[in-house]
Amino acid sequence: MCATFKIGITRDSLNNEGNLNFKDLGLKILDRTDNVNYGFLAKDEPIMPPALIQDFDGIISLSPAYTKNTLEGCGERLIAIARLGVGYDNVDVKACTNSDVALLTARGTVDYPMAEATIGWMLALNHNIFIKDQLVRMGKWDDRNLYMGTELRDRTMGIIGVGGIGGTLVKLLRSFKMKETIAFDPYLSEDKAIQLGVKLVDLNTLMRQADYISVNCPLVEETRNLINSEHIAMMKPTAYLITTARGGIVNEQALVNALRNKAIAGAAVDVFEKEPLGENNPYSGLDNVILAPHAIGWTDELYRDMGSMCCNQMVSLSKGEIPKGLINREVLDKKGFRNKLEKFK
Repeated sequence: MCATFKIGITRDSLNNEGNLNFKDLGLKILDRTDNVNYGFLAKDEPIMPPALIQDFDGIISLSPAYTKNTLEGCGERLIAIARLGVGYDNVDVKACTNSDVALLTARGTVDYPMAEATIGWMLALNHNIFIKDQLVRMGKWDDRNLYMGTELRDRTMGIIGVGGIGGTLVKLLRSFKMKETIAFDPYLSEDKAIQLGVKLVDLNTLMRQADYISVNCPLVEETRNLINSEHIAMMKPTAYLITTARGGIVNEQALVNALRNKAIAGAAVDVFEKEPLGENNPYSGLDNVILAPHAIGWTDELYRDMGSMCCNQMVSLSKGEIPKGLINREVLDKKGFRNKLEKFK
C-alpha cells in the first residue's frame, strides 16, 4: 500500500471563525482519495516559516511567500507547493528546485474570470457608472449631461502580455464591434497572433494608439517598471489603463500623477506596489480611477476551479505521477525529487 500523502492548506483560506472563505475549494476531491489526508496550517504567516510546513508532503497555498530560507529549512519531506493562482513572484523558484520541491500553479483557471472582470471595468469606466450612481444618491440629477459616456464600439484595445488571460480577453471582446486589437508581447509568435486575431506592435506604438490598455504580463525582472512616466505620457487623453497583473509593472506614481492631472481619461487598478493599500493611499480623492483589493477576478467559480486543480495536482503526486501546471520542470531531473515521488507509486 502507498504511503499516506499529507497536505497542508494555508490558513488564509479560512475566516476568523475557522470556516472556509470560499464557497468551494475542491476539497471533495481530496475527501474521496484514499491515501490522502489534509488539514489547515496552524498559523497565517505572510512569509512561510519552515517549521510550519516540514511535516507535509504538499502545500496548497494562497498568499504566503516562500523564500530560500523557507525551502532550505523545511526538511526533506516536502514534494510540492501548489499555488491557488497563476502568479508565483512570491516564490523563490530556484530555491524550490534546489530543495527538490515542485512548484505548481493553477494555470488556465483564471483566464475567463479575469478577462470578464476586465471588460466589466472597461464598461464601468467609459460609461461613468460609479459617478452616475453618485449623482442620483447626491441629488445631482441635472449634472448627468456633464458625464457623457463613450462606447467600446470603434475603439482600439491594446493588450500587454497575451497569455491565457489576454487571449481570452481578445475572444470576449469580439462582440463589442471594436477595431482590431493590438498587442505587445515579445514572446508571442506572429502565427499565434494571427490565430488570435491581434496585431503585434511595439510598446510605444501600443501606448500611443490604444483607447484601452490592459496589462496582463507577469512580474519578472524585465517587466518591472515596464510602464513608466514616459509611456503613460504617450497615451491619448481619452484613453484608459487597466492593470490586473502585478504591482510594480506600472509605475504607480507616474499613473497617479497622470490621473491627478487628467492627462488620461481614467484607470482601473487591482494590483499595487505595496499591498494591502491603506486608507491614505495615493489614489485617495481621485474620481477617475476604480480600485479593487487584488480581487477583481475573485468569483465562486474561480476558487472552485483553482481549488479543484490544486487538489487534483496533489492527488496526482499522491500516486507518484507528475501533475499539470508544473513551473520548474528542471526539478524532474533531480534525484532527490524523484526519490520523494517514488514512495507514492
